[in-house]
Amino acid sequence: MSEICSSCGLPKELCVCETIAKEKQTITIKNVKRKFGKVYTEIHGLDSKEINMKDLIKKLKSKLACGGTVKGETLELQGNHKDRVKKILIDMGFSPESIQTK
Repeated sequence: MSEICSSCGLPKELCVCETIAKEKQTITIKNVKRKFGKVYTEIHGLDSKEINMKDLIKKLKSKLACGGTVKGETLELQGNHKDRVKKILIDMGFSPESIQTK
């Protein structure tokens, strides 16, 4: 028998919890200048309880060919990737109306 999701009651293979969670997130993407003039792209507003943050940052780092990390509820990517991150998140299933860039 396959495992059953505790929140939606479907088998883990058919679980739709993360898809539903992606639609109701309010995401903010902004660039931050740090020490020595380095620019980082920060992604705020993701709920770590509903979305697998480690998997998401791994996919973003792979597609953008950059370094990055998860710090609490914030994803940090090295470099100026504000526009590309928005396009990638939309391709991953996040709602375009819920993504704001600053």
